[in-house]
Amino acid sequence: MEKVKVGIVGVGFMGWIHYLAYQDCQTAELAAFCSRDAKKRDGDWRGIQGNFGPPGEVIDVSGLATFETIDQLLADPTIELVDICLPPHLHGEAVAKSLEAGKYVLCEKPLALTAAEAESLANAASGRLMVAHILPFFPEYSLLADAVADGRFGKLLGGHFKRVIGPPDWVPDFFDPTKVGGPLIDLHVHDAHLIRMLLGMPTEAHSVCRLQQGVPKYVETIFRFEDSELVAGATSGVIDQASRGFTHGYDVQFEKANVQFESAAFGDGSSAAIALTIAHGDGRVERPVHQVAESSNGLEAFVAELDAAAGVVRSGQPHPALDAKVAVDAIKICELQVP
Repeated sequence: MEKVKVGIVGVGFMGWIHYLAYQDCQTAELAAFCSRDAKKRDGDWRGIQGNFGPPGEVIDVSGLATFETIDQLLADPTIELVDICLPPHLHGEAVAKSLEAGKYVLCEKPLALTAAEAESLANAASGRLMVAHILPFFPEYSLLADAVADGRFGKLLGGHFKRVIGPPDWVPDFFDPTKVGGPLIDLHVHDAHLIRMLLGMPTEAHSVCRLQQGVPKYVETIFRFEDSELVAGATSGVIDQASRGFTHGYDVQFEKANVQFESAAFGDGSSAAIALTIAHGDGRVERPVHQVAESSNGLEAFVAELDAAAGVVRSGQPHPALDAKVAVDAIKICELQVP
């Protein structure tokens, strides 16, 4: 089957990560990109950096169509899927234009900075809008979704989810609610999306927040659900110590097993982890090992995500981890936690 032709809109950190991932995709092919920066259109992507992955490099653009504007890219009839990697406050306009042009759309999270705007976009999408919430494509997290789907550990009873970073100096206007949205919308939205996928929509959220510029900076939350047996909480936000760059993980309870995972990266290049561990009710302890392809640059989850998006284009069938309406609910969960 011919690969889906993709055009990237926005050459920043996520555009670079997606570019790298497309090199290993089986069903998606990067065919074009657009950028207002002439140097980037010429292939000079040096200077791009973020909190994971390799820094940007000079790339070969000879096989790619390059455009200055999204309107030019959308006019290319060969582009089937538009991959939007712009700053969050620009997502809405780019998504709307791409849908109006008849394209399938994959938008980096968050879909929008407010649930109201996100819901408007999803309602107008006619099944052509996907949102790139990467977490369910990591094996440590996809295991949870698979276990809920097939019932291997019995009923899901709840859990605790964690996502904490040091100062996000690589993101301008991080705490501006009109540009990035702060830790809830930019960071915690990953776990909010996962909670929605696994547990359903919370009915209440009880949060304690430390604020910066009036925006939640560090948040502890307990969620309530219609099913009173479900007990779930989350820790998310920014701490002031750059030496503790990033931590994420979970401790999840099923009827027949407890599943735990945590990974932390520190400023001196060291790391710490609780490897994916399944403690079974019969006393067994299982530690699944995931094999990483040497060519993947550690980006195999992104490769899987992009191939899944291409699969939606070819089949017309939704993918549960890319569902725009679930992504809308993730933003609603974030908004529930704002004091």
